[in-house]
Amino acid sequence: MIPAVQVSHFSRALPFWLPVLLLPLAWFCAVTGGLAILLMPIVTWYMFSVLDAVGGLETENADPETPESDLFWYRAITVMWPPLQFATLFGMIWYVTRAEHLNTLESILMFFGVGVITGTIGITYSHELMHQKNAKERWLGDILLAMVMYSHFRSEHLRVHHIYVGTPKDPVTARYNEGFHRFFPRVLRESIVSSFKAEKAMLARRGLPWTHKSNPFWRYWALQAAMLLLAFGVGGWAGLGLFLYQAFIAIWQLEIVNYVEHYGLTRKHLGEGKYEHVKPHHSWNASHKGTNWLLINLQRHSDHHYKPDRRFPLLQNYSEDEAPQLPHGYPLMTMGAMIPSYWRRVMNPKVREWRAKYYPEIEDWKPYNKGQNPLPR
Repeated sequence: MIPAVQVSHFSRALPFWLPVLLLPLAWFCAVTGGLAILLMPIVTWYMFSVLDAVGGLETENADPETPESDLFWYRAITVMWPPLQFATLFGMIWYVTRAEHLNTLESILMFFGVGVITGTIGITYSHELMHQKNAKERWLGDILLAMVMYSHFRSEHLRVHHIYVGTPKDPVTARYNEGFHRFFPRVLRESIVSSFKAEKAMLARRGLPWTHKSNPFWRYWALQAAMLLLAFGVGGWAGLGLFLYQAFIAIWQLEIVNYVEHYGLTRKHLGEGKYEHVKPHHSWNASHKGTNWLLINLQRHSDHHYKPDRRFPLLQNYSEDEAPQLPHGYPLMTMGAMIPSYWRRVMNPKVREWRAKYYPEIEDWKPYNKGQNPLPR
């Protein structure tokens, strides 16, 4: 018999298990074909936005001192997802490349939906796993990233983004007035370089060359090569193409979220290349309940950067007085980010309000806007 306390913990964690339903939905779409294929992005983007509208905001905070034993059902979600995604992704490659009822366009649309899932859920869960001290969890995070050919994200996120967020040294911090269509190619180009340099520099501090076996890029390349070979072995050239396509869609999903999370926000330059410590107001916060279920509280990004080692159920929400707030949850915000004129009309006034509130002493924001070394007068 399951103890009552465990039943209570499971019931509280249950809403965060909703994304698991996307996997049987993917198989339903593949078997049915036709317009059903569109259900994956529709459900992922719009259903959870509807839940945001119906459920409203979740402003309550869990006790940050909650013991690890009480988080079992939350941890289980992220630990079980990698094998489930692996089976779904490569099972789908095998099935779609042999399915006579799916034409080429349907196959492409099918893997657009798969990429939405591996990006929205898979990369978000890998983000949670890579932050943990447990080596097995970090390995699971690496496997998820290899499935979307973005393994260097772990190094970029831990060695670059968390250290330099809100500064010109962080490629992932979207500059004020920088549209997503300029941001995306810049990040693809700069993040791989900055992550490799960060690992190379860390090895150099230990007196080791970048070619040393402890460089995680060897693991990244090996895992990605294994995924490519498996995709080809399961589905031939068509399977390899579909695998790479879903990986691109997943990366796009990740980077458009990155774009939203820090758009226009900067840390104050203290002189001599030093910046103030990261604080909650250096990330956009959102409290929309449905999307926080979908993205395991990723929208509580202000607290994640403030306390990166907190597991997702313990992330704290911040009020409007403590951190800048997004007007909508991530799904609607990311869709808005695809239209730069709309995005600037909505978000630029909020960035200016943020500047006036937290940094009224800074009059010249041009160096910050251009991503140059900011020297406030």
